[in-house]
Amino acid sequence: MDLPEALYVPDGDGYRATALTIGPWDPGFQHAGPPAALLARVAEAAGGIEGGQTVRMAFDILGPVPVGPVAVRASVVRPGRRIELVEAVLEAGGRPLMRLTAWRMRVRAEDPLAAVAVEGPAPSMPAGPEASRPEVAEFFSEDVAYHRALEWRFATGSFNSPGPAAAWTRPACALVAGEPMTPLEHLLVMTDAASGISAALDWTTATFANVDLGVALLRAPRGEWLGMDAATHAGGGGAAQCFASLHDEDGFVGRSSHALFVEPR
Repeated sequence: MDLPEALYVPDGDGYRATALTIGPWDPGFQHAGPPAALLARVAEAAGGIEGGQTVRMAFDILGPVPVGPVAVRASVVRPGRRIELVEAVLEAGGRPLMRLTAWRMRVRAEDPLAAVAVEGPAPSMPAGPEASRPEVAEFFSEDVAYHRALEWRFATGSFNSPGPAAAWTRPACALVAGEPMTPLEHLLVMTDAASGISAALDWTTATFANVDLGVALLRAPRGEWLGMDAATHAGGGGAAQCFASLHDEDGFVGRSSHALFVEPR
């Protein structure tokens, strides 16, 4: 199967989304993972702390992002030598459709908390990527879409049946043509699918699109394979929440959350 080399290609002052960004609900709209990664990319570039670490990202999804041209911009809202807050906005057709606020911090070679005892073990994945099962999502309407942007391996659960799941991924393309996908960008392309791999409802009878994505990181992710262990919890009144622990092959990296709007199809 011939796939685009990247999720986005440069297009004038912005970018044009390829078919690999297509989401599961409508072939004309992007999955939120790729634009989240694009926003993080521009936010990190705008930051003024050299070698700083992004520790918290809050994405608001203001409207569906079309599969087509998009523009991104970023600015430092709260500058500082040790801590800064960066805001980034993605627009299409002159309308803001996704917004990111990201806290970034200066990091040290030696962590004064490294020797402090922590009660209880950190979350871990049920199995590593080599021991996990390859799988392709069956619910996308297009054969070439977001689910092809990453290689998926499931340690528990499945894309194609409801319930909690733990999965590893590695990139099958670049974020922007001509550039390697960074581990942080990879993490965001992957993490917005936490509510997809842990769906509590049948894709054919309900929609459960997220209105936001929150990511809190202990450290920067690293390596080729990244994983998430996710569960979705329904509130019973048309709202749900998805929570996931995030991992690389060296261990626990952080957590993510989604607020989901649920309604019958």
